[in-house]
Amino acid sequence: MARSLSRLGAFSHRHRLAVVLVWLVVLVGGGVGAATLAGETSNTFSIPGQESTTALERIGEEFGTGSGGATARVVAQAPGGQTLTTPANAAAIGNLVTELGGLPGVVSASDPLDPAAPAVNADQTTGYSTVTYTAATGEVTVEQQDALLAAVDDARDAGLTVEVAGDAVAAGPPHAAVGEVIGVVMALVILAITYGSLITAGMNLLTAAVGVGIGVLGITITTGFADLSSTTSALAGMLGLAVGIDYALFIVSRFRQELRRGSSVGTAVGTAVGTAGSAVVTAGLTVVIALAGLFVVGIPFLTQMGVAAAATIVVAVLVALTLVPAVLSYLGYRALPRKQRAAAVETTGELEDAAGRRGFLAGWITAVTRRRVLSLVLPMAALGAISIPFFSMQTTLVQTPPEGTTQASAEQLLADGFGAGFNGPLTVLFDGAGASRAATQASGSIAELADVAVVTPPIPNADDTAALLTVVPVSGPTNEATEQLVADLRALLADTDGPSAYVTGATAVSVDVAQALDDALPVYLALVVGLALVLLVLVFRSLLVPLVGVLGFLLTIGASLGATVAVFQWGWLADAVAIDSTGPLISLTPILVIGILFGLAMDYQIFLVSRMHEAHAHGAAPLEAIRTGFRQAAPVVVAAALIMFSVFAGFVPGGDATLKSIAFALATGIAFDAFVVRMVLVPAALALLGERAWWLPRWLRWLPTLDVEGADLERPGVRPQKDQRELVDVAGR
Repeated sequence: MARSLSRLGAFSHRHRLAVVLVWLVVLVGGGVGAATLAGETSNTFSIPGQESTTALERIGEEFGTGSGGATARVVAQAPGGQTLTTPANAAAIGNLVTELGGLPGVVSASDPLDPAAPAVNADQTTGYSTVTYTAATGEVTVEQQDALLAAVDDARDAGLTVEVAGDAVAAGPPHAAVGEVIGVVMALVILAITYGSLITAGMNLLTAAVGVGIGVLGITITTGFADLSSTTSALAGMLGLAVGIDYALFIVSRFRQELRRGSSVGTAVGTAVGTAGSAVVTAGLTVVIALAGLFVVGIPFLTQMGVAAAATIVVAVLVALTLVPAVLSYLGYRALPRKQRAAAVETTGELEDAAGRRGFLAGWITAVTRRRVLSLVLPMAALGAISIPFFSMQTTLVQTPPEGTTQASAEQLLADGFGAGFNGPLTVLFDGAGASRAATQASGSIAELADVAVVTPPIPNADDTAALLTVVPVSGPTNEATEQLVADLRALLADTDGPSAYVTGATAVSVDVAQALDDALPVYLALVVGLALVLLVLVFRSLLVPLVGVLGFLLTIGASLGATVAVFQWGWLADAVAIDSTGPLISLTPILVIGILFGLAMDYQIFLVSRMHEAHAHGAAPLEAIRTGFRQAAPVVVAAALIMFSVFAGFVPGGDATLKSIAFALATGIAFDAFVVRMVLVPAALALLGERAWWLPRWLRWLPTLDVEGADLERPGVRPQKDQRELVDVAGR
């Protein structure tokens, strides 16, 4: 593989103008395609074939609401000591309903004081109007939302407390936030410090932006032909930017190292792509395996997220292997700091190697390998302690609106006036002949269940082949008691005769998704870890090194999710990371974090340990190979981890609520994995294993050698000569 990639790097060097132009054409073409072919995205999550989803489909067929428009619930509360029925307040409510009904895009607005269908609480202090739009969920325009909020402001002038919630005023697709921009700026600063060159840092960031731009534009084009979640492009962009920067960093760092060792620009490009590029391909493949493996979960929107992110990773790898070498060919010796350019002409590598034996990281690896037992036990104990909250993790698909927003205030008014369960009602569908009679008979038994506050009278369809019951729980939609009520309802209705009975609603959908994820997670882990182990065995020709890497990953996952539960669910340090509200994690968080972190953890494992393997393959003793490989790779791994941490952390303070917990878990996971597992635990474990770390059973020695380290490209004592033009060029600088 190293030789093939080296040829690819040499090709990109010789045809650098053509390579750059091709990528620019692809980027511009993606922009044109996105502008002309893009479609709408979805904010809903469901699983085909689940009880809750089947019920929603049947309700649409039987009651004609399958394609209903988005709705908003405008909640009004009377001033203290008054009711909504007093003449002044009733007049204000009437004016509000009239204004709501005349808003752009509105089909109807119900009157909470209508005697035929009142929507006020028992004390008549709180009521709500349901505003229905022609546009579907997620398609209400910003102008229509602004008009609704303006009407709410007018009602407040009459003395009422008025707030609005519902899918019609839900936030649109995720957008760039200040924190995300800061994350990118931090990445640029880290690159500039690492390279000692702002030009090289800017080149690294620019090539990564090209890759992630093409990936996200491709996803945007796909929305014109498939129904994708609004989170898909944000997730792919977040991950693609992080790995794109890191993969370019790996190749640029090796290119600079080859220049300092005396190679010509062309030879340095070929060697960098053949060696570091091999690690990039292998690392990228593990990320793709982890993301594409999400298909085993059997949830379409999750599969779409995984495939879209995996495709973006593939683009990032291709950019790193072709565009980065082409741009490096233009930079030449300007990729080095000014003080190193002239020295790079005559160096033979001895000075660089001597410098590598000094410094903080050299002292770090010496201390870790000397105190290997302590370096193994203490971090394991620390990560184990941080993992404790993981065992109390709760998940849900019901998102809690940020505190201080009108949505959160509206839900609080409804909870105070009607009970917490009013924000998460359950719908029971009776489907079959005599449905209304069956629903009436079941109402009494349902009302006796724990956590049931109200059971409404059944609503039949025109020919009495279906009927709906609304069950209002006592507890809120994210409460465990409400989730238990879903299970109790299904158990009760399973024993009834006559029409089929289904339980649906937002909480029921959330329960079904969580159950599907729980069932699929062991299969997913087995598939991803199994395939990655096979790949790592091929890379390192060892059994123990891959096992050490995977076991370290399990500690990373436990600590990452444990810290996320402590912050997002328990509320620890929530203000420090700008968390608006606490509660159960979004159901997608655990499986997405596991998939993404596994691929990224293997990135560091491959890049760090491959340099150790390279030194060992060149004849170094096991302990010296660990130290030599660490000194060579650790600076790049540190920079890469800091960059990834900055990019992921930038998505935490603002933006889409679904991404907050995922980004936080990824940021903390990167910190734990890179700085604790890969830089402490793995070297300590390999030092304890000694020569046995590289052991491969005889019956597996037939496996092919991938040559990730580029053994065919690097022979001790061989240093390519520069041609005269390059010597003159360097002297001119």
